[in-house]
Amino acid sequence: MKKQLEEQPKRIMPAFATEAEEAEWWYKNCNIHGKQLLAAVKNGEAQLLTKEKLRERIAASRKMPAPMVTLRIPEADLALARKQAEQKGLPYQTYIKSLLHETLTEREKRKVG
Repeated sequence: MKKQLEEQPKRIMPAFATEAEEAEWWYKNCNIHGKQLLAAVKNGEAQLLTKEKLRERIAASRKMPAPMVTLRIPEADLALARKQAEQKGLPYQTYIKSLLHETLTEREKRKVG
C-alpha cells in the first residue's frame, strides 16, 4: 500500500481567485484526494485526530500565549473582515490571523520557488 502512495504524484493545490473556484476544484477532485487520504490512514502515514490528541494540542498551545500586537486597520477593512469571518463562522480576530498567516506563507513560498 505504501508503494502505491509513493507512485502517485503529489497533488499541489492551485491558487484560487474565489471561494467558488476553490469549491469547484475540491468537488472535481474529491474522489482522488479521498482515496489518497483513506490509503494514508490505513497505511499509518496519516492519523486520525482523536479528542484526546486535540485536547493535548489545545492545552499545549495555551501554555505559551502568542505575543500581543496592536495594529491600526482602516474601518472599511475591519468591517469587511468581520463580515467574511461571520460568513465562515469564525471570530474576526482568528480570521484576520489566518489571512495574515496564509499570505505570509504564500509569499515565502513564491520567494523560495
